[in-house]
Amino acid sequence: MADEHGSSGFRIPGLPLDWRAWTAMAASRRRDGEPGSDWRRVVRSRLVVCAAAFGCWTAAIEARLVYLQVVQHAEMTARANRQQLREVTLAAKRGEIFDRNGGVLAYSVDGDTIWADPSQIEDPDAVAGQVCDALEDCGPEDRQAMVRRLRKNAQFVYLSRVASFDEARRVRALKLRGVWFKKESRRYYPHVELAAHVLGYVGTDNVGLAGLESTYDARIRGREGRMLVQTDARQEAIVTREERPPTAGDSIELTIDQYLQHIAERELRAGVEANRAAGGSAVIMDPHTGEILALANWPTFNPNAFGRADQAAQRNRAIQDQYEPGSTFKVVTASAALDEHLIVPDAPIDCSPGRISFGSRVIDDVHAYGVLSFTDVIVKSSNVGAIKVGQRLGPERLVRYVNRFGFGQRIAPDFRGENPGFVWKPAQLDPSALASVSMGYQVAVTPIQMAAAVGSVANGGHLLEPRVVRAFVNGDGRVEVPRKTLRRTITEETAAELTTIMEGVVERGTARSAQVRGFTIAGKTGTASKLVNGRYSTNDYMASFVGFVPSRKPAFTVVVVIDMERVSCGGCYYGGVVAAPIFQRIAEAALRHRGIAPTLNAPPPVLMARRDRAADLQPTPVSGPVFLKPSIEPAQAGLMPDLRGLSAREALRVLARAGIAPRLDGDGFVVEQSIEPGVPLVPGERCVLTLGRRAGSAAGGPPQ
Repeated sequence: MADEHGSSGFRIPGLPLDWRAWTAMAASRRRDGEPGSDWRRVVRSRLVVCAAAFGCWTAAIEARLVYLQVVQHAEMTARANRQQLREVTLAAKRGEIFDRNGGVLAYSVDGDTIWADPSQIEDPDAVAGQVCDALEDCGPEDRQAMVRRLRKNAQFVYLSRVASFDEARRVRALKLRGVWFKKESRRYYPHVELAAHVLGYVGTDNVGLAGLESTYDARIRGREGRMLVQTDARQEAIVTREERPPTAGDSIELTIDQYLQHIAERELRAGVEANRAAGGSAVIMDPHTGEILALANWPTFNPNAFGRADQAAQRNRAIQDQYEPGSTFKVVTASAALDEHLIVPDAPIDCSPGRISFGSRVIDDVHAYGVLSFTDVIVKSSNVGAIKVGQRLGPERLVRYVNRFGFGQRIAPDFRGENPGFVWKPAQLDPSALASVSMGYQVAVTPIQMAAAVGSVANGGHLLEPRVVRAFVNGDGRVEVPRKTLRRTITEETAAELTTIMEGVVERGTARSAQVRGFTIAGKTGTASKLVNGRYSTNDYMASFVGFVPSRKPAFTVVVVIDMERVSCGGCYYGGVVAAPIFQRIAEAALRHRGIAPTLNAPPPVLMARRDRAADLQPTPVSGPVFLKPSIEPAQAGLMPDLRGLSAREALRVLARAGIAPRLDGDGFVVEQSIEPGVPLVPGERCVLTLGRRAGSAAGGPPQ
């Protein structure tokens, strides 16, 4: 307010003086030396204190910032990334598996996996309870396991790896903080148990655990991708960045024929159940390429739910189980003797009195046969005769041929865990052990080895690598797996002689039940006691049959092995009784599926009727087979007989007696022969017989 002099004054509340009076009084006090009179000093000191405090506060903040930005930079960055960034694994698409005709045997589907970040979950018990209630098969134990995982000091734990679409939808509707979802690839086998032991199965981490899924896992699985997801304060994605895209795996084309696989599994199961056996195996192989067309085991399992199957059902018996082959191994003994020219098919062998002794050990024949030809030793499966042939060979030569045929070694690289079997070294074979090996004992083989060995007889003497992968298919195209010949086992001439002998086994020997109407079959039965606790059992046996069809133009080599346990009936465990009928049903269906024409007693050509006006109007055949009686006597004099007009089987018998190696081309009756009739015979020479539906139709044929 203005004073009397017109000047404005300032009055301190509670004081009667204006500011000029107060200033004068303060100056007087300073002159008089009164305490507190220096107000400037007080204000200055207070300002200094405030400035010092502010400076310290600023320095502290700067120091803290330096500490956080420099000293703890890495830790703070990592913490921020954990809070704001999520690294998501992008599952690679696993390659598909096809059969030889393009049928899908295995493929992958995307499914939801539920996971959680425990650091974001405040109440693990409540979250576990809600998630468990939304899942269908979540019991109290599963809930407790989920609680334990959610209480871990971790950033990632699984809650459910196998959530269905409905389960994932229910959990997603709960909108639980810290609970996340991601897509994972899962393997699916549409044909369930079909070829389960060949395909194997895949675990929850998309890693192959058995079969081809395991063997070629690195190629099938592909490479996983990586994606970064940036989230906001509410943990919702705002930015995504793909760091590395996933790479699809290779697809595999198999040699397996889906239909033949079904036939093999069906007939094997029926045979095992009918004979009340413990299990068995069946293998169908193409003897010219080594391709496995079917590989079946019983019991089997569902690879879609492999965790529910026991270990016995998951075992690939055809690859992993070794057994003593018994008389089927006499094929190897016979091959060695013929190939070494130690014996000829008609050579007599004295098998009397039907037993042979080695010290206290006595080996019997089923019957006391007396003197048999070498052919009949195999046809009638004489143990004594096979042992005497093995004695002529000796340990060194016999073991050499055993190794040539692929026994005692792994020959199928497509299967992990292949059993190499067991073969003695020559120095370890005393006379008793040599006798055992000659008739198929004290040697261990697998069904896949036996298929490859007999397949080498079928194809003329080449041991081929059994394979089940035909080609790999990827973005660059289709890469075929080549046929691989391991070695030559026997000569073509030996293979032809042995084929004739094995035909006799099916025609008139121990394997009559393996006959397929209209086809010649070469095969051999086998029955061996099982070794139990170091001793040969009297009621546990391995019954087997191995053969190829058609015998002269083989399309299939088939092996059937049946594990007979606790047999209580006499004679119902032999290979000819148990395994040969299974072979017959498999071979018959396979031939029909492939559309192979009969090679034995083929149906005659269609007959056409002609009506002659001048005749009695009776039908007259104008085309058809002309059954001739060729002259075969020259074979007795060392000259090539005239085979034209004979059936294939009759011609083969004549050439076998003459020591000539035959080779057939076509179906029906002999219309041409590469060695002209009357030409001097050379033992071991090859003669190509051309077959046709109309006998004697070729130029130069025999007169009618």
